Amino acid sequence: QVQLVESGGGLVQAGGSLRLSCAASGSIFRINTMAWYRQAPGKQRELVATITSGGSTNYADSVQGRFTISRDNAKNTVYLQMNSLKPEDTADYYCNAAVVVITTGPNRYLEVWGQGTLVTVSP
Repeated sequence: QVQLVESGGGLVQAGGSLRLSCAASGSIFRINTMAWYRQAPGKQRELVATITSGGSTNYADSVQGRFTISRDNAKNTVYLQMNSLKPEDTADYYCNAAVVVITTGPNRYLEVWGQGTLVTVSP
């Protein structure tokens, strides 16, 4: 019923920048918190940043000051601007959204994940 599609990953040199996008589509009534996670090879998935529907943000310590999460509620899209990238930022980046789905009955809540986009930072 709801899909998240990420884009913007790629290969960049250390110190460079990338901007990830994640667009939600489907039977969406409202999207609450949106987030970016990442998973490096051989490591657990970790939270990178979150943003509420009102625009409040939180960041992992490892990306604070370098990454910026933002969203366009009219487009159901969340972004992650990544600056001063480091090789340790190399990972698959996943979008996550807490979605209220359109129904004829009571509100229905879904947690939806994107398929991931690979970010590779070379030394």
